[in-house]
Amino acid sequence: MNRSAQKENVAILGAGPMGLAAAYQLVQEGYPPVIFEADDRIGGMTAAFDFNGLTIERYYHFHCISDHAFLQTLDELGLADKMHWVETKMGYWTQGKLQPWGNPLALLKFQGLSLPAKIRYGLHAFASTKRNDWRALDGINATRWIKRWVGQEAYDVLWRTLFDYKFYEEADHLSAAWIWSRIRRIGRSRYNLFREKLGYLEGGSETLLQAMRSFIETRGGEFRLKCPVSRVVFENRQTRGVEAQGKFHPFHKVISTVPLPYIPRLMPGLPEDILCKFKAVKNIAVVCVIAKLKRAVSGNFWVNVNDPHMDIPGLVEYTHLRPLDHHIVYVPFYMPGAHPKFQEPDQVFLDKVQRYLLTINPALNADDLIELRASRYRSAQPVCPPHYLDTLPPVELPVKGLWAADTSYYYPEDRGISESIEFGKKIATQAIA
Repeated sequence: MNRSAQKENVAILGAGPMGLAAAYQLVQEGYPPVIFEADDRIGGMTAAFDFNGLTIERYYHFHCISDHAFLQTLDELGLADKMHWVETKMGYWTQGKLQPWGNPLALLKFQGLSLPAKIRYGLHAFASTKRNDWRALDGINATRWIKRWVGQEAYDVLWRTLFDYKFYEEADHLSAAWIWSRIRRIGRSRYNLFREKLGYLEGGSETLLQAMRSFIETRGGEFRLKCPVSRVVFENRQTRGVEAQGKFHPFHKVISTVPLPYIPRLMPGLPEDILCKFKAVKNIAVVCVIAKLKRAVSGNFWVNVNDPHMDIPGLVEYTHLRPLDHHIVYVPFYMPGAHPKFQEPDQVFLDKVQRYLLTINPALNADDLIELRASRYRSAQPVCPPHYLDTLPPVELPVKGLWAADTSYYYPEDRGISESIEFGKKIATQAIA
């Protein structure tokens, strides 16, 4: 390690994929950081838990062929052979029945939608997949953009519930660029128009997380788990260190990757205009139920849901992507963190999931459900209105040696492991430039 590296010690707040990627980049450059994490494990939303003998993520993840930063890191760590690609299927539960979804033939056969509406929907999906530049969509409202393309009928049948049961009162305040990026990512994960290909990592995200942790630690990086930072200390616009567990820890540089709503509490001394921007950031919370079953619910990996009796936008049958001994289904309930529903006990959500799964597949019975668990995350999804990036503070804050970012900053891309890795490496490179 060179002398400047010894002087410019770095703290990283948060051991999710972005924080790990920043640390991974720093140790390669000879700057071993200290990573502070409030949880008792690394990974953030990708962290695993013990589901009665099965180590699995609390929140579902999948990978697309366009996840270049993720795939490059696997290759660097010697994990490329643990990546597997699988042909997956989609379904749509609506009007009391499960229909095939996700390809032109399924669209043409879809019941409950007129032929003109189907054609308009298909043209929109095709055009979105072929588009490369998002800037023209940045200032456009997502719901108006979709309605202009697909019409009111297709919007009501295929889109409205997905918006309403994920964003609630924010559903009409989203950027078209953000929605487009989601359509394009899935649309480009195909062998052809009729076959979708997604990927999984042997052992799940935990395989990557532990490999990154080992890489970082063997090169001098240090992890401090169950050690939340209470304040970043700076004087005269110069970073001095952090306070954690009642102690001051000196650092020349601090990179924060915790959710942006926490920043005003961590850095109250920032200029008021910067603090106001952080305070204005909105996030959607999630209560994600994971179910272990004896039998599959359907033959689909992903099922969109449009049902007035089910307050979910969809569900994920994870074992149709990654083979496991039991069938695993994720059912996410999205809502604003301040919504009263987020305060309801876990059992309310567990009961709903049992009822929904038995409704979608009447051949199942209560004995087929082995176990259900619920996990909660307050800042699961940033709400991205038009011109979203323009509303955010700069990543490099007006304090020497201080950076702050979360998944908001790779707008219009949706939150994802690959995007977090790419952005984390980018911040680390800036920090030592």
